[in-house]
Amino acid sequence: MTVPHLPELAPNDPTGPRFLVEDVYPSIDGGRYPLKRIAGEPIEVWADILREGHDQLAAELLWRNENGPVWQRTRMAFHSNDRWRGSFTPPEPGRYLFEIEAWTDQFATWRHGLILKRDAGQDISVDALEGRELLEDLRPTDANAKRIINNVKRDFDRTRNVALLLDDELAEAVAAGDPRSDMIRSLSIPVTVERDRARASAWYELMPRSQSPVPGRHGTFGDAMARLPEIAAMGFDVVYLTPIHPIGQINRKGRNNSLKAAPNDPGSPYAIGSAEGGHDAIHPQLGTFDDFERFVAACRQHNMEVALDFAIQCAPDHPWLKQHPEWFKKRPDGSIKYAENPPKKYEDIVNVDFYCADRVALWQALRDVVLFWVEKGVKIFRVDNPHTKPFPFWEWLIHEVQERDPDVLFLAEAFSRPKIMKGLAKLGFTQSYTYFTWRTHKWEFEQYLSELTRYPERDYFRPNFFVNTPDILPVHLQKGEPWMFKSRFALALTLSSNYGMYSGYELLEHEPIPGREEYINSEKYELKFRDWNRPGNIKDYITRLNRIRRENPALLQTADLRFAQVDDGEVIGFVKESVKHDNAVACAIALSGQGPRSLWFHFGDITIGQPDDRHPVRSIVNLVTGERHALEWGGVRLTMDPAADPALLFRCEI
Repeated sequence: MTVPHLPELAPNDPTGPRFLVEDVYPSIDGGRYPLKRIAGEPIEVWADILREGHDQLAAELLWRNENGPVWQRTRMAFHSNDRWRGSFTPPEPGRYLFEIEAWTDQFATWRHGLILKRDAGQDISVDALEGRELLEDLRPTDANAKRIINNVKRDFDRTRNVALLLDDELAEAVAAGDPRSDMIRSLSIPVTVERDRARASAWYELMPRSQSPVPGRHGTFGDAMARLPEIAAMGFDVVYLTPIHPIGQINRKGRNNSLKAAPNDPGSPYAIGSAEGGHDAIHPQLGTFDDFERFVAACRQHNMEVALDFAIQCAPDHPWLKQHPEWFKKRPDGSIKYAENPPKKYEDIVNVDFYCADRVALWQALRDVVLFWVEKGVKIFRVDNPHTKPFPFWEWLIHEVQERDPDVLFLAEAFSRPKIMKGLAKLGFTQSYTYFTWRTHKWEFEQYLSELTRYPERDYFRPNFFVNTPDILPVHLQKGEPWMFKSRFALALTLSSNYGMYSGYELLEHEPIPGREEYINSEKYELKFRDWNRPGNIKDYITRLNRIRRENPALLQTADLRFAQVDDGEVIGFVKESVKHDNAVACAIALSGQGPRSLWFHFGDITIGQPDDRHPVRSIVNLVTGERHALEWGGVRLTMDPAADPALLFRCEI
């Protein structure tokens, strides 16, 4: 057998970096995408730092605002097994970067070796002189460090007292003036730092046109404003409005998505644009911009925010089709193709061509739409079907908007393949719709939440659990069983710190189009009148759970969730702990309406408390009744009646 001749490989540059900086945590895909954090909270950074030999190493963590000129610095500490750790706290929302510097600590290496020799009884006189020489190479900029070093040099030269060179104060001064001759720096890791609402929010979705107290009359912002005290009292903090723009006349849809609209049919709010304006206009029947700004201000007075729908689609009579026909793709016969998702057809809307010849102007126009509403006081946007638009567009747009106002948040309404949904989150979406709506079995919840709360997903993907939407009436709600509506609400509110509810849920609305997961007589195509105090509503239940949520920080985060052992296949149990580790909540939620039922809730090896002071749970307190249960054999026997309340929530005590 003939061995083929292999080309000679050039040796590595002997003057190149001596260090390997590996497994930097946190980072997403090696720093390609930003991880997500909350302003004012420490960011723990870990890294493995390696080099040959036995010399002592040193490392610093550097961080700054993306647009800031100056790096902040903090020393990293050796942990174990070549792993180093440090932390920094970004003070306010924005885009940040962090890096790691590593170098050989020559003085610490000398000091460590000298101590070992001294303790072994060896002669260290020459070693002491080597340490004295190292002091000559230092160039400290700090005046106090310079004074300490000069004093030690003078005193050692006079006394030859080795103890002077081993003084801890000197070691600190030397660290400040270390020349770091072989220092290397890692790649930059980007971080998107956002405000608290990014991590915890309770959304109430409504269509303003259906808020009129008079049947058959088109609602206004004033009518919607009148409902705000009730929505706030239930405990919601985000009021999400479906599109509020003029609705197209051409191909307007009628009731139940019929192709022909009656004269008084309002059309779908997602058919955006008419002669009255486009994405930067308000439907005249809703009111004026002054009315809208009053609505935004009223929400703020109730400690709520407005979220707007950002739907990039146009009715055939949207002004852009005349002003910028080049933004739309033509068919061979010269017509513009209406939107499709075969076999579904949307005759009342057309899509823009993101890669048209004039795409720069198109992208900027869409960005400016978002910024227009930001100027009107809107800081949250629910983005319709982002998975059908180019990924580079979203990465660019979100960065463009947040660079101007880092308080702006984006929710991705993408019911798509798992990796697509995660990819959108990496590109910058603050929160994401999920498959929660279709998860019904205990094993499904445990598997899905384990996926969402593992690494690296927990560092970039913030799930928002919607119990229903105008488009989705899941099968499990279609019987209208009160226990099921309560159970699904409790699951959404406790499993995820971000959740949403479409109006009418509190009234147990549940009539579907036969054989489909959609509402019949959908509000998307007609005005809806509701008696918000209709008998049988679950508003009090929603209010109670939202109050418990607000009072327990453990429920205002998603990442720290651990499933408990429950000896009932139709009851799911879990424990959540707050970011500050000062609050823990245990939840047992029924997935079946059968009962009353008795169950054993076993905590297993779950512990709570500060990271350096963890303890098993000793007792739990019912957050509704105040009843206390002491644990025996690591668990507790509970009784629940799902017909009355399918959720048992407890504060954990140690």
